[in-house]
Amino acid sequence: MNRITPQPGIMDIALYQGGASHVAGVENVIKLSSNENPFGPSPKAIEAVRNAAATLHRYPSTDHASLRAAIADVHGLDPDRIICGVGSDEIITFLCQAYAGPGDEVIHTEHGFAMYRISALAAGATPVEVAERDRVVDVDAILAGCTERTRLVFIANPANPTGTMIGEAEVARLADNLPDQTILVLDGAYAEYVEGFDAGRAIIDARENVVMTRTFSKLYGLGGMRVGWGYGSREIIDVLNRVRGPFNLSTPALAAAEAAIRDFDYVEYCRAENTKWRAWLAEALAEQGVPSDTSCANFILARFGSPDEAEACDAHLQSRGLIVRRVAGYKLPDALRITIGGEEACRRVAAAVAEFKKGWK
Repeated sequence: MNRITPQPGIMDIALYQGGASHVAGVENVIKLSSNENPFGPSPKAIEAVRNAAATLHRYPSTDHASLRAAIADVHGLDPDRIICGVGSDEIITFLCQAYAGPGDEVIHTEHGFAMYRISALAAGATPVEVAERDRVVDVDAILAGCTERTRLVFIANPANPTGTMIGEAEVARLADNLPDQTILVLDGAYAEYVEGFDAGRAIIDARENVVMTRTFSKLYGLGGMRVGWGYGSREIIDVLNRVRGPFNLSTPALAAAEAAIRDFDYVEYCRAENTKWRAWLAEALAEQGVPSDTSCANFILARFGSPDEAEACDAHLQSRGLIVRRVAGYKLPDALRITIGGEEACRRVAAAVAEFKKGWK
């Protein structure tokens, strides 16, 4: 009898499915399923990677001091309270590994990012799902779901896959009313798409129980490099660094991220284009009877009349070389998440949805 078994919770994890990138038999495909920057990374980031190639025989920095200093400079933060990871996913994993285990509970909302549940289960903790209100994080529902076993609460602001967000006052109210043993984690993967938004810096600086996570995979276009970071109290960051591997980020990744965050002109260009075409696409789809909530991210959640209609529209889009994301796994079976591409992509999506709606009965 085989007695080799994984830790409790591991086999409850469904394998994560990334956004598709190919459609059999279809050419000229546009991928709009993973919320990637359609313009790619900053040219300065690409050049930094080329320059870093000459030092691939050397181990990378263990403390990420240069990148942390750049992040701190750009965002007005204390570099000693910043930790860098392999995407913000790794920071989420560190938090669960360090603060949650068997007998503990980790709260996430019903449409929340899949990695919250996965990381909780991997740590042996129990994920607890609470309801949202019309696809928006509900602070009262979260507080009602807390118990003496709650160790972590995860919310994304703006949220994925809904694109909605809550205001600073609501975030502060949540932080101030959590149990004493609980850390609030603000996932700011899409924060850069909100002009002037600091993702909760003031809330974190005034409290010991709040952490934010951020990523270079979205606006900065470095999904393939896998760089993220977190910011919180010195005590929490010190704990997370004790479980972080010493060489978790490669030299090219560190170089690319530092160049990207300092290319202010490129960042502004990408944000402006996203804002422009997000509004255009949302309006174009609404005119076809496909509504969406006001999105604060780089995608819209297009809602259809039924799961069957959403599935049929997805199939039609694929036949036209447009790959979007079904979100039934996020308990939104009647919706499709559509990444905002450039002008061509948005116009192709609008035309394809209009074509579909004419034939749908």
